[in-house]
Amino acid sequence: MSTVLDSNLNLARRVVNFPAMTIDLAKLEHNTRAVVDLCARHGVRAAAVTKCYCGDPEIAAASVRGGAAWLADSRLENLKRLTALDIPKLLLRLPMVSQARNVVRYADLSLNSELATIRALSSAALEAGLVHGVILMVDLGDLREGISPSKVVSTVGEILALEGVALKGIGTNLTCFGGVLPGPENMAILEGVVNEVEAAWGISLEIVSGGNSSSVCMLERGALPERINQLRFGEAILFGTEFAYGERIEGTYSDVFQLHAEIIELQEKRSVPYGEIGLDAFGRKPVFVDRGIRRRAILGIGKQDVILDTLKPLDPGIIVLGGSSDHLIVDVQDCNRPLEVGAVLSFNMHYTAVLSAMTSEYVMKVKLK
Repeated sequence: MSTVLDSNLNLARRVVNFPAMTIDLAKLEHNTRAVVDLCARHGVRAAAVTKCYCGDPEIAAASVRGGAAWLADSRLENLKRLTALDIPKLLLRLPMVSQARNVVRYADLSLNSELATIRALSSAALEAGLVHGVILMVDLGDLREGISPSKVVSTVGEILALEGVALKGIGTNLTCFGGVLPGPENMAILEGVVNEVEAAWGISLEIVSGGNSSSVCMLERGALPERINQLRFGEAILFGTEFAYGERIEGTYSDVFQLHAEIIELQEKRSVPYGEIGLDAFGRKPVFVDRGIRRRAILGIGKQDVILDTLKPLDPGIIVLGGSSDHLIVDVQDCNRPLEVGAVLSFNMHYTAVLSAMTSEYVMKVKLK
């Protein structure tokens, strides 16, 4: 009996409905500890990013047990779910002025680039009798959030004059929008900005936040400047990979998250549609590879539930062909185990697939302990 079939038989004892996604909490805790230990060897502390799994507190608790120093998310709704976990919370997406009261309530600190927003946080924090931590973001070329390095010193002066907020540090974000990789030059600029701020204002910054999972390669080589002491990790912890080059991190699991879907049709069909070809349901003209007559399965899950592009079948020989809103179509001609209608196929997942499946109310979530 195949390993995949054994796994699916065990899965059937836990899952009530398909499609389902399993989350292995022990592997997630292990991955967190591996990344935290790697960071510790280089004087860095790790923030575990929870947005991919919508701030589920039971999943986040695995990263807390693994030693994460902060939990970080882009959405206040998710940080609110994490309130019971006694660990500092970091808001990753720049705060909205309209949400300032809830930002200071549910986040201990936040990434910021706009003085107008920081003033709103100051007012909200004073009203609530709190002090909210601010990390001022600097743009080092990726062209997402952050101010110009030349404006940092003067902006810091304005922040220091505000009550209700405390400047905790300087940070940057790379690779997410422009694909700009962290390297010696931009990291040296970040370190230089920090030194300039501390000298100009006679302060010592607690946090220098040097980026995300794309910084793992520099971390492993010991190439990060000494002043960088925080990194924000989603992909590295969740999937055991850094996303600058897609390399695996030694000693981590890549299968924390797996998707399982049921076969609802199993037929031999042509591999290329026949008839006049127009646009598909998503407004694109599809392209097909002619493999002749093939055995194909339709699974009861679709693009409304999960982004299909990064699904990797656990069964050797299965090819993901694509799908529609409600259907995933796979070629099973070369699958090495017998299949029938009602059988379950399983897939490893990557970031976009997990993000979409966690958001879908139609995918059952099963936490393995």
